[in-house]
Amino acid sequence: MNNQDRTEGVCSNCGKPAKWKVGEYRFAECGLKNVYLLGIETIRCPHCKNVDPVIPSMNQLMQVLAIAVACKPYTLRGDEIRFLRKYLKMTGDQLASYLGTDKSTISKWENDEQAHGDKSDRLIRALALMLGEGLSAHVERVAKTFPQIKETPKEIEYRIDTESQTCEYA
Repeated sequence: MNNQDRTEGVCSNCGKPAKWKVGEYRFAECGLKNVYLLGIETIRCPHCKNVDPVIPSMNQLMQVLAIAVACKPYTLRGDEIRFLRKYLKMTGDQLASYLGTDKSTISKWENDEQAHGDKSDRLIRALALMLGEGLSAHVERVAKTFPQIKETPKEIEYRIDTESQTCEYA
């Protein structure tokens, strides 16, 4: 059975019959507020309203998102710093040791309680690219975007085309 033939599934929440649908899905599970997956299959339950995305390659999707965050043309927000730290599978202590600071400072940055500097912003991005699984090939391309980073944090939407594995900012 190919994807076009699937019309019914089972809800992971209530176990009742659910419908397959291709469309847009807000991917809050990644830890960022404004990530949307485009052209993604979902299983939608008409009974309990649960929606489950069908993500064929989570690792590849997270790589695309990590690169998009590292390329963001604005200063990183706290949730984006947290996302990159978690992508690196680091604790606050571990990231702090790379940045020459302490875990309480990292926590303040991640919770938007304290602004981080421009140099820390770029170093976090560079660390993510150098140490992140599958990202090192993008270091040069992303580093070339650093001079264009606007020094104001701004919330943007990440719109990921799941078929082409590309991201656009909105």
